[in-house]
Amino acid sequence: MPVSNSGTTRITVLADSDTRWKWGALTASRLAKARLDGRLLRGRATPTVRQLEEVGVRADTLREVTAVEFLREVEREAPDVIVLALVGGAVQAVLHGLARLARDSHGKRPVIVTGYVGVVYEKLADGLLLRHGADVVLANSRQDAERFRAVYGGVGADASGVVESALPFLGGAAYLEKGQKHDPYTVVFAAQPSVPDSRAHRAYLLRRMVEHARLHPDREVLIKLRSKPGEHTTHIEELPYQKLAKGEDLPPNCRLVYGNMGEVLDRTDLLVTVSSTAALESLHRRIPTAVLTDLGVREALGNHHFIGSGCLASWDEIDAGYSPEAAPEWVARQGVAPDGTYAKAFDAARERVAELLAQPQLPPVAPYYSLTTAPGYLPGILARHHLGPDGGPLPGAPAADREPGPVRQAVRSAARGAYRHGVQRVAPVIRRMGEL
Repeated sequence: MPVSNSGTTRITVLADSDTRWKWGALTASRLAKARLDGRLLRGRATPTVRQLEEVGVRADTLREVTAVEFLREVEREAPDVIVLALVGGAVQAVLHGLARLARDSHGKRPVIVTGYVGVVYEKLADGLLLRHGADVVLANSRQDAERFRAVYGGVGADASGVVESALPFLGGAAYLEKGQKHDPYTVVFAAQPSVPDSRAHRAYLLRRMVEHARLHPDREVLIKLRSKPGEHTTHIEELPYQKLAKGEDLPPNCRLVYGNMGEVLDRTDLLVTVSSTAALESLHRRIPTAVLTDLGVREALGNHHFIGSGCLASWDEIDAGYSPEAAPEWVARQGVAPDGTYAKAFDAARERVAELLAQPQLPPVAPYYSLTTAPGYLPGILARHHLGPDGGPLPGAPAADREPGPVRQAVRSAARGAYRHGVQRVAPVIRRMGEL
């Protein structure tokens, strides 16, 4: 598996959802000027063409693969850098697959980079240990870098791969100077697929948006949606606001909108959310940002992450005209950097990747989880991606020798549609019946 000697750095991004593709592709562009090959891990959240277009990142090549197909392609085509923009279990599976490839090729392998697409507010230890073994584990802020190193050090794992950077998709023009507003003044609610997760709470939030629009007819209230019905994002959305809004009489100044978040923020005067990463994009641009407390400040909602930010507020306060001002010290620790230092946020990551590429041979891939440290946990993670305990493909794993024909593509599309229908429509009904 020799490193490319063509003179052009080759980066392959493997992503499993639209948001992770956005993070992975933009991270790749921050690491080096390179040829970008995009691979989408086949699964419930594989992005649609519309979702990919909305992200707005272009790759030199882009196609769907399974984990086994991806590993075979890496063995055949030998990229210089791999960015794993995946859920933790998938990262761990691919790491073990890459470790096996390196053993078989006498240590030759690409540089491996991974990280998180947004705020890390739950499953910190679980997610981090599943990502251990990558050469570079990107932390999106100073606070995350400190937490990541503490977790790795606490279990006796090597923490040298943790590199402080920032979210790669922050940008855009700063908000208008104080005293200037857009016409009309625009309030944007950044919806999330799974927060909150109950019908009652999501209906409550929709009702408060509608009431705010009626209370302020001179304002425009935009409900920024992540996906259209039938599409999936990183998290499952069982109760999309589109469906809830069908029973509401929306006033003319209240609308559901799609599109690139950066473009929506261009016309935003106040961003409102429960805990979306969009809040960090907004704070980076100095846009007033409200993180809702109406449903409590709770770990399950993720808004506890914003304690100390100065952004916590309720709809009652927003209705009364409150516009939060973020605490500068808190913002600085979150990697948001509205002070202009964001331009240097990826310097350390670029330098680390360049150093690794310059090495004649990289050390073995050595995840913390192994058959010694986690014999009851690791085999199940690997098996979900058709990999055996040694990181090699299990019997019957999909082949990658040829592109699927039209019949196979049609069957695959129908199967994914049936799966999504089951997740979005059938599963919630079964759960509700079980609660009776």
